[in-house]
Amino acid sequence: MNVSTPDLQDQAQRRGMSAEEWRTRCDLAALYRLIAHHRWTDLIYTHISARLPGPEHHFLINRYGVMFDEMRASDLVKIDLDGNVVEEDGQSKPVNAAGFTIHSAVHMSRPDAMCVIHTHTQAGIAVSAQKHGLLPISQHALKFYGHLAYHGYEGIALDLDERERLVRDLGQHDAMILVNHGLLACGPSIAKAFHTIYYLERACQAQVAALAGGSELIFPPEEVRLKTAAQFNRGGNEAHFEMLWASMLRSIEGVGSDWRA
Repeated sequence: MNVSTPDLQDQAQRRGMSAEEWRTRCDLAALYRLIAHHRWTDLIYTHISARLPGPEHHFLINRYGVMFDEMRASDLVKIDLDGNVVEEDGQSKPVNAAGFTIHSAVHMSRPDAMCVIHTHTQAGIAVSAQKHGLLPISQHALKFYGHLAYHGYEGIALDLDERERLVRDLGQHDAMILVNHGLLACGPSIAKAFHTIYYLERACQAQVAALAGGSELIFPPEEVRLKTAAQFNRGGNEAHFEMLWASMLRSIEGVGSDWRA
């Protein structure tokens, strides 16, 4: 269940931060646990970030070396858009340089992208290596029809000058395939970003399975593709995403140590 407002304020006060920051930390730590729960992790690699409220444009990212299934709110590291850790105990909290490059690029250019998720799953990598990209062959894939970006592989994302090309390719989309690399999703809330990466991952899984079957694929007509994409992307579903998020929190409640620590 969600932390109640009085408990949230009390925990935040004891840690010397705002209730908004502590809530974001708790939800982001839960998201790391959910990524582990669905087996979308890559050891200690890949990363998820969330922007904090305020004019400083600080955001939270994982402390390098902590496994996703053990992530806690206090393990998250607050950094600025230059990659500087802005916490008193920052020396003991290293972050992944590639994670900073990718996530800072999106947060710098997309004020609406409160949460950014990057994964290296088997199905995501497989589709990222297929020349035709994501095919419109499943309901999950049709969510992204006309709403999916692609970014060409340039090596491990350590060069800051790649940020300009990455955000250019992402544009105003909330989902992107990093060619020969993996998947990226973003959204105005942690709940919506999770929904996006879930559908993108499921679409990739379905495509890999369908191609492995060896039979001729069925493609819906163009008008059906456009209709389905419009149905998915019509907006106004915030209450639905929050309902989904509450359900997801219940699915990991009591599994392992509490992420709200």
